Amino acid sequence: MPKDISPPVSELENAVPQRLAAIDLGSNSFHLLVANYQNERLQVVARLGEKVQLAAGLDEEGKLNEAAIQRALDCLGRFAPFLSDIESANLRIVGTNALRDAHNSQAFIERAETQLGHPIEIIAGREEARLIYLGAAHALAENGRRLIVDIGGGSTEFIIGEEFEPNALESLRMGCVTFTSRYFPDGEISEKRMRRAELAALSELAHIQRPYLRLGWEDPVGSSGTIKAVASVLLAYGDTPTEGVITRSGLKKLRERLLKCKQLDKVELDGLKPDRARVFPAGVAILSAIFEAFDLNQMRFADGALREGVLYDMAGRNSAEDTRSKSLDVLQRIYDVDTRQADNVAETALRLFKQVQGAWSLTHEHRYYLQWASHVHEIGLAISHSQFHRHGAYLLENSDLAGFSRPEQHQLAFLVRAHRRKFPLKEWQALPKAQHTHSIRLALLLRLAVLINHSRPENAPPLPNISVDADSLTLALPASDEPTLLSTDIEQEQAYMDAAGFTLNVVQEG
Repeated sequence: MPKDISPPVSELENAVPQRLAAIDLGSNSFHLLVANYQNERLQVVARLGEKVQLAAGLDEEGKLNEAAIQRALDCLGRFAPFLSDIESANLRIVGTNALRDAHNSQAFIERAETQLGHPIEIIAGREEARLIYLGAAHALAENGRRLIVDIGGGSTEFIIGEEFEPNALESLRMGCVTFTSRYFPDGEISEKRMRRAELAALSELAHIQRPYLRLGWEDPVGSSGTIKAVASVLLAYGDTPTEGVITRSGLKKLRERLLKCKQLDKVELDGLKPDRARVFPAGVAILSAIFEAFDLNQMRFADGALREGVLYDMAGRNSAEDTRSKSLDVLQRIYDVDTRQADNVAETALRLFKQVQGAWSLTHEHRYYLQWASHVHEIGLAISHSQFHRHGAYLLENSDLAGFSRPEQHQLAFLVRAHRRKFPLKEWQALPKAQHTHSIRLALLLRLAVLINHSRPENAPPLPNISVDADSLTLALPASDEPTLLSTDIEQEQAYMDAAGFTLNVVQEG
């Protein structure tokens, strides 16, 4: 894809520190990280974390109960004062497994967004894994192939990678909060219950065990709360040769200590914070299964995870290093997109964008969506020419796209779905209300760019002049006594727009 919208090198040098903030809405804990980014490094300004245990608030119908929602909102209220001087473009709030699973997550998100005045993004499991790897990799000085493991409240992520590039990403549905509810429901700790939890984790791990062992690694690394807590307890009891290292023998001794506690409410261990005690045995069971499945002798803790990864990823956005652009490059190759046509449509769309940007209050970020949609609007042709705009939207909606949150994929999928034929009002109305105005405007520009390039020319054709107001667009075409392909297409487009409640005017020039 063309890199014409990348910032100049001088901007990427970060001569002035960039204040960034991330909030991680985890299934067990919520975390806030505020840092200055300069010279490809983070300098922490503020770091807060609270045990919210959102996953524990999921009822039998898969809905978050009001008590869990209120705990979450109270926590975010305490985070809010730290965000007052953060520019909107420099803040990301991401939700993970509990919000992926909750049937009423959107209701919570709307209340939280109102409280914080900023959108919340639910990220897919593999995207969570990618961001965890990015955060952990920046915390590690050594190179080489490494396995990163992150045990969360509702899911556990596994990544194999080298330097800052992941080679394998997976998110499994097992976490310390969900396993506590499932295998220790009445608070009793016993050998039978611990083994049932371990066997359940081994069952999940069976899906990735062989391919991960085949790929291999030199350095097993753990991140986040459970693994940090295990390392801390082992150090307190002298069951590790080095601070931050978990050994198989040390993990076995820890397991025996937990069995002696007999009840979750009686888990008191040196080095263990009281607010983690209740979910700690389930976390240890998952970690024991990981050691067993991958035949690990030891694992070391890395102090970098999802929130750090979100900040590093945000620092690289809207640049040549934007992971989202790289993901769409891959899609183009997979689905054998006609890149010449895609480039021509993108060039035309961006030139149209330039004409109307001010009048329609479109931002630089909107320009990215228009360019991305232009480059992948034909991926559905790999499935069928009939209804290929629908197929393309489905692929974008349901693929694991590194760098994209679910709301971002919804937005991109909508633009591809809307680029031809009848306007998809149902899909448009399903977008968040805050996106309605700019989404329809970007869709109109993409539709015009596709029509202007309908003949699939060698190069993008000359651009007609356009003018806009709130709900209409006026296109100036050269006067002609005979109908042309473009004028015929525009006539059909006028009918489509009129049926959807929008206006496309055409005036003759010359």
